[in-house]
Amino acid sequence: MIALLLAIITALFFPGIIIRVKSLVSGRKGPGIFQPWKNIFVLLRKSSVFSTTTSFIFQIAPVIYLASLVCALILLPVPGIPSRFGFGADFVLLAYLLALGKFFFIIGALDTGSSFEGMGANREALYSMLAEPAFFILFGTLALLTGHLSMQSIFEQFHLSGYNSMIGGIIAVYVLIQIAMIENSRMPVDDPKTHLELTMIHEVMILDHSGFDLALIQIGTNLKFALYGILIANILIPVTWALPYRIALFFGIQTAFAASIGLMESFRARKKMMKNPQFIVTLSSIALVGFILSLLMMYQLIR
Repeated sequence: MIALLLAIITALFFPGIIIRVKSLVSGRKGPGIFQPWKNIFVLLRKSSVFSTTTSFIFQIAPVIYLASLVCALILLPVPGIPSRFGFGADFVLLAYLLALGKFFFIIGALDTGSSFEGMGANREALYSMLAEPAFFILFGTLALLTGHLSMQSIFEQFHLSGYNSMIGGIIAVYVLIQIAMIENSRMPVDDPKTHLELTMIHEVMILDHSGFDLALIQIGTNLKFALYGILIANILIPVTWALPYRIALFFGIQTAFAASIGLMESFRARKKMMKNPQFIVTLSSIALVGFILSLLMMYQLIR
């Protein structure tokens, strides 16, 4: 539950920092940090409009999408504070809770009967499928380095104190940041500012959503960024520090994470659509290199 509380606090300022950084870099004043949530509160007060071509799947998809993220956050530990629901290989459940929400999000888009939303759903499914191996290889590497399978034990035993852990930590943080960008349809695979349906992914999938349902989707997107931020914080924050220092460093990492996204989206161009699969598969290759290096350094390939 602590992870869910920290994720909610993080989600309150995370999207605003991204927009604020992008505004400052481009020389504009830009909106306030809490402007994205002001927009969400406006949507929460509006009713949803449903097309006659949609079924109940379209109506329940936003709820299941948000609920799956909440369940995933409850499963997560935070630095030095265990999760009450953790168990061996619980990162597999984490991955498939996220996949469950994504599945209903995708079939909800397909349920509209729109060719544009179907095209976006196809891309979303492809990119998630290609990013999934990188996630599992990454956690396999961390499990190898620590000798544990549960997320709580992995993060408690993982210390950035030697060559093995430093290499694993750098690769883990990089891969998690890139997966977060892919899963939230941000640069370089997608541009949240684009309005051309032929090149959109996330935005074209929510064209038929409105009012309260659209607000749930936007809240889920903010929580998903916070979820990956918690995973990164678990890797970087020493569990031996006092609780106030861990909490302060946690929010510092989240702020740096949001600012780095704003900077990347300010100076990074979106890739051509045909090159996105190649870029995503590269993440699995990087994670695999880290796994092989960990095997070599742990003397598992040399008898």
